[in-house]
Amino acid sequence: MKKFDAIVIGSGPGGYVCAIKLAQAGKKVALVEREYLGGICLNVGCIPSKALLRNAEVVYTMREHADEYGISFDNLVTDYGAAYKRSRQISLRQTKGVGFLMKKNGIEVIFGKASFSAAHTLKVQLTNGETEELEADDIVIATGSYATVIPGWEPDGEKIFDFKQAILVEKLPESAVIIGGGAIGVEFAMIWSSYGVKVDIVEMLPHILPNEDEEAANELTKAFRKRGVKVHAGTKVKSVVKTDSGTRVVLEGAEGEEALEAQVTLVAIGFKPNTPELELNKAGVEVDKRGYVVIDAAMRTTAAGVWAIGDVTGKLLLAHVASAMAKLCAKAIVEGETQAIDYRMIPRAVYSNPQVASFGYTEAQATEAGFELKVAKFPFQANGKALGLNEYSGYVKLIADAKTRKILGASIVGPEASELLPELTLAVSQNLDIETIAENIHAHPTLGEAIMEAAEGVFGNAVHL
Repeated sequence: MKKFDAIVIGSGPGGYVCAIKLAQAGKKVALVEREYLGGICLNVGCIPSKALLRNAEVVYTMREHADEYGISFDNLVTDYGAAYKRSRQISLRQTKGVGFLMKKNGIEVIFGKASFSAAHTLKVQLTNGETEELEADDIVIATGSYATVIPGWEPDGEKIFDFKQAILVEKLPESAVIIGGGAIGVEFAMIWSSYGVKVDIVEMLPHILPNEDEEAANELTKAFRKRGVKVHAGTKVKSVVKTDSGTRVVLEGAEGEEALEAQVTLVAIGFKPNTPELELNKAGVEVDKRGYVVIDAAMRTTAAGVWAIGDVTGKLLLAHVASAMAKLCAKAIVEGETQAIDYRMIPRAVYSNPQVASFGYTEAQATEAGFELKVAKFPFQANGKALGLNEYSGYVKLIADAKTRKILGASIVGPEASELLPELTLAVSQNLDIETIAENIHAHPTLGEAIMEAAEGVFGNAVHL
């Protein structure tokens, strides 16, 4: 039996970061990974999808707006295969980087499927078929999540896709139905429609991006309409059937039933935790009704010396959340104490066009919570940099407490919205009020000026609106 100070199960943005932090603190660390270093995010998630989105943005600009830049051509030829190849190269570069970091920090990487045999021991079914036993004082569960599968809609990679299969497609379909209007569904709709794929998005809840401000969802729906993407919000899927030519999806909405015929259907309706194969009962680790590992504020599970981070806890299924949890978990293991994460105030981003980014309370949530609000919006149409970029749809919306003047949340729809959030989340973490943002001098012309203008507007002092 191999013995370590700490073992981390799973090498995604939570697992590998936790392993590095523990190794930096002088721990002897093992990292167990069943498939590939970097997890879903680096291999078939966040990273390759952003590469594909960038290609799609360039293609869409050339198809729809080239003349605005003084560019003309007789025949635009696009090659999605080249975009796919670029995305895989970027993914490979990132995963090789994780491998380098493991060697640099002296972390032993073990490829195989891990399961608990007791609270501090693991059995690992190695990729070569052999079994190895590992022991450690502390074990961190960072096994992530997998796409929800509906019986009868099982993905086959040919006519029905999950997100992994969709991101590894080298040739685009002519038409697609996307079931699920969350971040994954929206981003694939952007990628595929940019290349001329006929796309329908179906969302059961009242609007796409159901976790975001309704106004933001409406802005994105308008952008989809311009692209020819049809959004079916407040609509249930009754059935998905494979046909000779692809798939037939039957919908049920306010106006009755409707059938959509498409070459492929992408099912992107949520995730479930990777816990079933871990045999957590042997370690005394409790899970909730959905299968997510129960943890306290320091990432401790119900078993002493066993910890959990990232998607497997069900807190907020985002890569940067897993990394933040990883750092605090490592600190708790090494120092015995850490600070709690306010998950509501963590930034969220959807890399559509326009981008949608937010944190904190939506206006509706803040009202429901009983706050007296001051809300301001500043449109990117009044921002010089956005006009220069020719990407001026959307706005910055700030929500503040009228009494304390503290920021309660923000919703940004527009160019590089995801890059604009850190100024606001830093202000919240440092307990700064809205005037601090308004008084902060921003370079001109920048997109960040829209943050400043919105902050000034909270109390009716915006200059350019």
